[in-house]
Amino acid sequence: MYMNVLPLTAPAPGTQPFEIVERKGLGHPDTICDALAEAFSRGLARFYIERFGRILHHNVDKALLCGGIARAAFGGGEVLEPIEIHLAGRATREFQGVKIPVEEIALTTSRKWLQENLSHLDPREHVRIVPHVRPTSADLATLFDGGGAFRRPLANDTSFGVGFAPLDALETTVLTVARTLNAPEVRSAYPSIGEDIKVMGTRRERQLELTVACAVVGRHVIDLADYGAKKQHVGLLALEAARTVTDAPLSVFVNAADGETPESVYLTVTGLSAEAGDDGQVGRGNRVNGLITPYRPMSLEAAAGKNPITHVGKLYNVMANRVAQAVVADVPEVQDAYCHLLSRIGDPITDPSLFELKVRLEEPMQLAALTPRITSVARATFATIDSVWRDAIDDTLQLW
Repeated sequence: MYMNVLPLTAPAPGTQPFEIVERKGLGHPDTICDALAEAFSRGLARFYIERFGRILHHNVDKALLCGGIARAAFGGGEVLEPIEIHLAGRATREFQGVKIPVEEIALTTSRKWLQENLSHLDPREHVRIVPHVRPTSADLATLFDGGGAFRRPLANDTSFGVGFAPLDALETTVLTVARTLNAPEVRSAYPSIGEDIKVMGTRRERQLELTVACAVVGRHVIDLADYGAKKQHVGLLALEAARTVTDAPLSVFVNAADGETPESVYLTVTGLSAEAGDDGQVGRGNRVNGLITPYRPMSLEAAAGKNPITHVGKLYNVMANRVAQAVVADVPEVQDAYCHLLSRIGDPITDPSLFELKVRLEEPMQLAALTPRITSVARATFATIDSVWRDAIDDTLQLW
């Protein structure tokens, strides 16, 4: 496996005059699609292992959320038409004479995730889940089995993955604020805060601005004045969270499109825009590091739902981030690292056709001397790619 180690000469986003960073929260329609696709894949993988001792081929990485119809109101409201979620992909539906209950797994895993993560949503009353899963194609099934599962998996696709480290100040701030507002303890203490939260961060020189879209749950709000007070408190929570990671000048705007009438504020029944105002799709949300970072290299690959054995669309994006993080952590002279990985379908996943690291050093002239150390760390980290499937089935793999 050949690896290129090059100097990172592009200016760091954090040193430029302007920067944009976004995170779509737990209840955003795109995040829901990512989460359900991955929960479905995880459910299939667990079933395959329990029944056959190995993960069989599947890619269930297509999902579409069609928003419902709701009537929000202070003190209550109702869902008039349910959210509809379509899960699509390919899976091994029969093996060794045993039929796999693919549709049942799709429904069970989806409802479980919705129940555990979206506190104001009834997964049966408010959501209709429609699986569209066809059998795995013969050529991909043959390719999947060609290298021997867990021994020498062959790439399911020609695809690339990218990653970078470390997060800069704006990236860290956006991630911290979004995760704080979505944290279980915050939602428990402030039930009016819905799970559909989006944080858009901008930086103009040193000035940071956070625009927070936060669905407010109507049953926990008395009237328009109470809504205003609760919205103001969301801003204070966001500001407090941001202050744990930055001391830069900071402004926070919450539900910036709100008007001055009950009909013009971000009020919901379920804490989700998906109940009436928005739709979603796998792959349109956060990258595997949890952020959308247009000032950084990104892949448009939808990592969620892809099988964790051979699909490099998942594996290489995960590993590119892990490699970059390891290099920055283990080689103190490296200030920033970008990692690019490229596969070729049919080649072993452990042998990328391109493995490139770009590093920014405190002393650029040290690159030649540090390259062996950087290469060693990168190789050792990438060698753990065969364990990603365990993280996937244990639900410890961050994909959004």
